Amino acid sequence: MSEQAQNHNHHPAVTTLLEKHPEIQAVDLLISDLNGVTRGKRVECSALDHAMDDGINMPASLFSLDITGKTVEECALGLDIGEPDKLCLLSPQSLTLAPWQRRPTAQALMSMYEPDGQPYFADPRHVLSNITKRLTDMGLTPVVAVELEFYLIDTKRDSKGFPQPPISPRTGKREEHTQVYSINILDEYSAFLEDIATYTAAQNIPADTAVAEYAPGQFEINLKHQDDPLAACDNAILLKRVIKAVAEKHGMEASFMAKPYEEEAGSGTHIHVSLVDEQGNNVLAEEGREYSDKMEHAIAGLLDFMPASMAFFCPNINSYRRMRPEYYVPMAPNWGVDNRTTSLRIPASGNNAKRIEHRVSGADANPYLVMASILAGIHYGLSQAQAPSKPRIEGNAFAQDGVGLPTRMHDALQKMQDSELLREYFSPAFIELFTVCKREELSEFERHVTALESQWFLTTV
Repeated sequence: MSEQAQNHNHHPAVTTLLEKHPEIQAVDLLISDLNGVTRGKRVECSALDHAMDDGINMPASLFSLDITGKTVEECALGLDIGEPDKLCLLSPQSLTLAPWQRRPTAQALMSMYEPDGQPYFADPRHVLSNITKRLTDMGLTPVVAVELEFYLIDTKRDSKGFPQPPISPRTGKREEHTQVYSINILDEYSAFLEDIATYTAAQNIPADTAVAEYAPGQFEINLKHQDDPLAACDNAILLKRVIKAVAEKHGMEASFMAKPYEEEAGSGTHIHVSLVDEQGNNVLAEEGREYSDKMEHAIAGLLDFMPASMAFFCPNINSYRRMRPEYYVPMAPNWGVDNRTTSLRIPASGNNAKRIEHRVSGADANPYLVMASILAGIHYGLSQAQAPSKPRIEGNAFAQDGVGLPTRMHDALQKMQDSELLREYFSPAFIELFTVCKREELSEFERHVTALESQWFLTTV
């Protein structure tokens, strides 16, 4: 046992950490805001036991920050109520090493609570937990996996100030071509990918396969399936943190922006979900059939939820730039078997792995809110026990189904605000908070005069 662990009566999670890493000097205490951006505080290791036992204070207005980090006062969580603090409690199982830091540092995730111990309504982790409980109360456990796409980009912008692909560590040349599933590309970036594998293993993040995607510098890293949706989303948040840190170490930047390049593929977040009953059976499968009735019920609910949930799946102005069919981005609520042109795909698999892949969300989405919306849709579908409103798609969905989802942020927010289903599952207060915050962000963006506007209109009108 380390001297540091011997000399104090530590919280068990702290003892475990210090047994493995007695060199730890500081701890990053992290909480995810509405945008999925991690905020928090850094404390000295000597303060960790106190933080673990008693929590720390953070302002409630943390959940009214826009994507730039500015408080949206219209959300009424800031100055109007005196900028109050709320209690944030640490998740002991999330306490791990942050191995990329020069100063030996650990990290832990937090959730926000009211003074009386009730979960704070605006915390996305609580939102997801509440909706997951609806399924577990039915005797069903969601088994989920998250896939994240991202771009590696050069730290230097091009001559016009736009992002550009990185210089290959092996060839010394800038990436220019798409080589989807290329092993050679993975070899070129092997040092980057090996560091991700090392750091995720050190943090018990169940990272699985790495894939070269559809554009220069684009990759996908998959997380293994887990029977705890909250833990799966925690790992997605922490994986993003790892990828960004490793990219910086290798002289690059990592971006989860939905559409960083106008004429290249966007980056998505794909969620895989199956459901297991109390006897361990996958209820989406049925012996002797392609899939079960419950599979159809779950799909029906997901289709019903999809248009109103688009502001969760595509939460930023840039998110909607990604919605172009030639890049395999779903444009309508539809479903199919082993069909990557549909919003909901039933991958080819045996009964144990029978599942739904939800393919709509951008990489910029908050995974807690994406997962919450998906599980809410599944719960609703199972509760209604109805068949899907649309037949399954065979062949190219883009050629058959057109556009049936909101493709502008304003329209998506309006559908969300008008949805009684979302208000019932997420609470009216949360939907109001989210839409007010995002409407103000949209308004701020639309007040900005862009370079393209000047190019088009300055001397022509």
